Amino acid sequence: MRYYHLTNKLSVLVATLVLFSPGVKAEVDASATARTSPDWLRAGTIYEIYPRDFSTAGNLNGVTAKLDELHQLGVTILWTMPIHPIGEKFRKGEFGSPYSIKDYYAVDPHYGTLADFKKLVAGAHQRGMKVIMDLVANHTAWDSVMMAHKDFYKQDAKGNVIPPVAEWTDVAGLNYTSPALRTYMIAMLKYWITEADVDGFRCDVASMVPTDFWEQARAELILVKPDIIMLAEASKPELLTKAFDLDYSWPLLATLNNVMLRNAPATELRKSWEDSRRQFPKGTLHMRMSDDHDEARAVARYGIGGALAASALMFTLDGVPLLYNGMEVGDATESGDPALFEKLNIFWSPKERPPLRAIYHELIQLRKTYPAWRTDRVDWLRNSDEARLITFLRADDHDEFLVVINLSNQPLTGTVDLKTAAEFSAVNIPGGQSSAGRKLPSVQLNGFEWRIYHRTVTKN
Repeated sequence: MRYYHLTNKLSVLVATLVLFSPGVKAEVDASATARTSPDWLRAGTIYEIYPRDFSTAGNLNGVTAKLDELHQLGVTILWTMPIHPIGEKFRKGEFGSPYSIKDYYAVDPHYGTLADFKKLVAGAHQRGMKVIMDLVANHTAWDSVMMAHKDFYKQDAKGNVIPPVAEWTDVAGLNYTSPALRTYMIAMLKYWITEADVDGFRCDVASMVPTDFWEQARAELILVKPDIIMLAEASKPELLTKAFDLDYSWPLLATLNNVMLRNAPATELRKSWEDSRRQFPKGTLHMRMSDDHDEARAVARYGIGGALAASALMFTLDGVPLLYNGMEVGDATESGDPALFEKLNIFWSPKERPPLRAIYHELIQLRKTYPAWRTDRVDWLRNSDEARLITFLRADDHDEFLVVINLSNQPLTGTVDLKTAAEFSAVNIPGGQSSAGRKLPSVQLNGFEWRIYHRTVTKN
């Protein structure tokens, strides 16, 4: 959800500030390590699905019908945005926010039935894909079935139920000092694992729910399904030690917006990455994204070339990359509106687009083929135009990849500070922008052009 009462232009800024707000621990002990996550997460690519907009039908069966396409694209983890009935009291927009939940145990009848959801999960599993579902644990709709338990909710001095934040008028805040609420929520999570066989949860505004609840829940859920994963919509280091497998790389996304939209130097991206590396537990995984349901679409913010350059960055850095709802066709929502409270279908056959699906497919396959992309090693390299150009290595004991991305809309010629330049060869991304150029360390790039180079490591 991430502060969905705010405008999209402010959402990334506000979300990033959560990390540095009073009362939020900005750094963990230097010896802290992140929890160990399943290999299928580290090697995976997440695809976020908004069922309302994913198909013309706007239901779960519309998602199931495209499972083959998602599998062929190469994504391995499907994240379904909330599938529960939406509250009607104080509803926003025509359809209301999917993050205003009326009943955690039910499926929104507009989306279908529990059987339809189970069919979707089973179909994904048959194709080797995992499914995580959205969990909105911080608040409910005002007409939630849980309102029968007033002690589940935050209240003011007069005993009135209140929103978690004053401006969030369509939702009521949950009270995690209540042991009964904790029991209810953990039982509900176990239900979706045992009943629908989901593989984990993306947890909405996770930093607003007490960390000790998440740790309690995780300890109980792994007894039901040991290899579940939990994704925190947060940028809060302490969440990654025991409770969560990965979080949002909001600081990096905010920095990317500054570089692409406000002419900040490209060196700010390295600084943001290094700040996060210092602040978070060793081995932390971040979800790398340039597009999601809280943002104006990347093609609207950056243009199609800029959106591809942004994706190239997020798919080649450490962490787990995200594709959002039609990103692989550029979508048609160039107005920038993510349409969270409305219905705006993906236009699956856009004209005058580069072959985006082929580009994303090859980026995903590159990550699958070479373990070097799944390490946490990123070696940033100096170059001759650091205001516009970013250059870094991804490597393991067998392979090295050099990533070169022009984050400006102007052509440039530059050099990379790399001693073994002649040993690299260009990686071919069919239909993409990583075709062979000049021999390294010199590169010529058009605006927003990017290239990936590879060499096999020779041991002495």
